[in-house]
Amino acid sequence: MKTVSGEPGASGETNPRTGRAWPLSRWLLLVLIVLAAHLALIFIFGARKPITPMAVKNAPRLELAAGAGEWLMLNDPTLFALPNINGFSAAWLKPPPLHFHQQEWTEPPRWLQLPGGELGAIFNQFMETNHFATLKFELKPPPGFTVPLVPLGPKFAEISTLRVEGDLARRPLLTSLKLPSWPYADVIAPSKVQVLVNAAGEVVSAVLLPSANSGEVRNADADRRALELARAARFAPASDLTIGKLIFDWCTVAPPATNAPVGLE
Repeated sequence: MKTVSGEPGASGETNPRTGRAWPLSRWLLLVLIVLAAHLALIFIFGARKPITPMAVKNAPRLELAAGAGEWLMLNDPTLFALPNINGFSAAWLKPPPLHFHQQEWTEPPRWLQLPGGELGAIFNQFMETNHFATLKFELKPPPGFTVPLVPLGPKFAEISTLRVEGDLARRPLLTSLKLPSWPYADVIAPSKVQVLVNAAGEVVSAVLLPSANSGEVRNADADRRALELARAARFAPASDLTIGKLIFDWCTVAPPATNAPVGLE
């Protein structure tokens, strides 16, 4: 009588001695042992002698009769059409030798006749049949009357203005700068400030440029005010740093009179 345990086996069968099912590893070990024994029996009892072919005895053979070679030549369709040593024409037995002549690929030079009297005849004929326009050279051309151009400079500015030059001119100025007028009896030179603007539009560097002309009249207060306005300027955002110049053209006004005129008594 078979008993069923709580542990199911790989094949579902139980061992009659222990009453348990065999695990899968035991079944695989049993299959390997049987396979190894099968292979060992094949190597032990298998034949190892090499296979040798059997010699052929009493096989039928086909041989041509003696002197039948000439009859077989009759099967050649070109026997009487082409020269053959066994043909019926005696002229074909001794064909004439062929002489090879090497082809001359170069020929001796053949110089062209060039008479000396005809040298330049074609050029002379060309010159005779063609007429060229003549050029008249005037050694003393007539004088041309010109009117001198007098550059008209801009009139004196009534208010102070700001100019933006360089790559910075492409970025709009967002800050409204109030430029003062300076009390001075003469015209003062513009203040030039070189600025470096970051991507956010802020001025990160402002440097006052020196005057290019030593004779210009500079105002220290105006230059100082130009630096302050340049640092406070804000421009439109961009993708990278931008460098440019801020040129302040100052307007001057007459200074107030400090001394009253002396009257005559």
